[in-house]
Amino acid sequence: MPPGETPPGESSTGSELGPRVKPEPGWAMGPLIAIATVTVLCAGFFVAYAVYLLT
Repeated sequence: MPPGETPPGESSTGSELGPRVKPEPGWAMGPLIAIATVTVLCAGFFVAYAVYLLT
């Protein structure tokens, strides 16, 4: 195979940029709420534990 020529096995693989389907607007609200809920619960646990240790 001459230098610079693409081998047949790799000639059909293109580099796709981005997702195949554009996500609907507002789809990230669910995961954001889930992450925020877990964060608030963890922070509340550590605050309650600190208060428990100080009393």
